[in-house]
Amino acid sequence: MGAILKALGAAVATVVMIPLVLTVVYAYMDPPSLAIMRRQDAGDTVHQEWIPLDEMSPDLVRGVIMAEDARFCLHWGLDLRQMRLVVEEAMSGEAPRGASTITMQVVKNLFLWPERSYLRKAVEVPLALWMDLVLSKKRILEIYLNTAQFSGSAYGVEAAAQQAFDRSAGDLTREQALALATVLPAPSARKAARPSRRQRAVIAHVERELDRAPWVFTCLSAPFRS
Repeated sequence: MGAILKALGAAVATVVMIPLVLTVVYAYMDPPSLAIMRRQDAGDTVHQEWIPLDEMSPDLVRGVIMAEDARFCLHWGLDLRQMRLVVEEAMSGEAPRGASTITMQVVKNLFLWPERSYLRKAVEVPLALWMDLVLSKKRILEIYLNTAQFSGSAYGVEAAAQQAFDRSAGDLTREQALALATVLPAPSARKAARPSRRQRAVIAHVERELDRAPWVFTCLSAPFRS
């Protein structure tokens, strides 16, 4: 019995250590995404082309932060303020909404399964804290923008920009960049090339906030800060 428990403990320790070690490795190596690998294993067509953050449109990068995680530069992988609001809303009987940060979404895309569950969140939270500790904000953002799903088959901003506008993610106009940024977090319902009236309202809101909240981008260097 003791030998079985030791073997089980060693197996659990190995499973825990793998994402911890890989996170450090991914500071220097572009990571594969489990989300993409699952799609490929299912026989689905996936388009992805990795590009450095510095080659992306500043409007696109800033738009994604503003739309997805405006406190990205301020938190340590978890937005405790947002999580508290979600808990308060749930306790008052309101419909639950997501509180995932960009860092938590990177953890999910690289290491975890897509289905929502308390178990996934329990694993996601410490890994997000670890990722924010060992990776720079710039690197976390670069990984996210190269692995996030922007349409049915396009993962990452370069493939998405090519698919929607037939141009590189670094050559997008401001209007195109914000349309692509606001596809998240609903890539199956929103279209960068043909935004709906509701999405256009989101685009207008993000564009207004970009000029009114420069503090959102304090962890980034020029030209993403202005």
